[in-house]
Amino acid sequence: MQAIQAFLAADMQRVDEVIRARLHSEVALVSQVSEYIIASGGKRLRPALVLLSAGALDYQGIHHYELAAVVEFIHTATLLHDDVVDESSLRRGRETANALFGNAASVLVGDFLYSRAFQMMVGVGQMRVMDVLSDATNIIAEGEVLQLMNCNDADISEDDYLQVIRYKTAKLFEAAVRLGAILGGADAATEEAMAHYGMHLGTAFQLIDDVLDYSGDHTEIGKNVGDDLAEGKPTLPLLYLLKHGTAEQAKMVRHAIENGGLEVFEPILAAIQVSGALDYTRSQAQREVDLAIAAIAVLPESQYKLSLIALAEFAVSRSY
Repeated sequence: MQAIQAFLAADMQRVDEVIRARLHSEVALVSQVSEYIIASGGKRLRPALVLLSAGALDYQGIHHYELAAVVEFIHTATLLHDDVVDESSLRRGRETANALFGNAASVLVGDFLYSRAFQMMVGVGQMRVMDVLSDATNIIAEGEVLQLMNCNDADISEDDYLQVIRYKTAKLFEAAVRLGAILGGADAATEEAMAHYGMHLGTAFQLIDDVLDYSGDHTEIGKNVGDDLAEGKPTLPLLYLLKHGTAEQAKMVRHAIENGGLEVFEPILAAIQVSGALDYTRSQAQREVDLAIAAIAVLPESQYKLSLIALAEFAVSRSY
């Protein structure tokens, strides 16, 4: 990841300049909350995907900077809303905006970021760009609702869970890569291939997040270990343990999902770590990464393509 960040450093600086300029608001609280969120770090994966995919197709313009910022604004808006819904207190190792500024400010500033993103995408002047981003934001919202419906439901299938991931998380990865392809003038087949790369990459990232929720260090992953269990979210390691664990383990997991809370976190953590649940989830993530890398075989060889491959490999090897 450091090598990719170094490769993109100059371009990412341009994106950051756009972000800072576009965050300006005459309403002080909007600027304050937006600045807090944007400055709190993060891997900037989605903007990087816009830059890398545009570069892989030899795009020579400047619209990729604007669209990289748009994608980051949409992502940040979803985080603001997510943290309110989940009642989260920690993200990226810092207090969440809702913990610091309150739920109302977080929701409303999230709305500001969404609307600012749409102002910016109109400025690019391509209907296809608006089509991709409006579709993505709508599907992400559906994914949020699906996840809410699945909370405290121990009977969802693995396919049901993967659908939530594809909607809620992977769709913005897919859109980011597709935007670069559009800017680069890709033909329909190449655009679809790159979209598949983004979808599989985003799925892999979320699956590894599921793993890290039971195996990560909260100082590295930037959130409280066990948050998903506390919220009654039936993630893949839990679904695996429900299906393949002992009757006693399955009963314990079912109770935890249906009721939320961390009362049985330690025994569930111990069961997950010896059951093969984490290995299984990692293997599913690796499968997604393999599919992502295969999808971009159509791209010409370049440092951008190598970086896309490296980013996919980072998705499963990371510890944060």
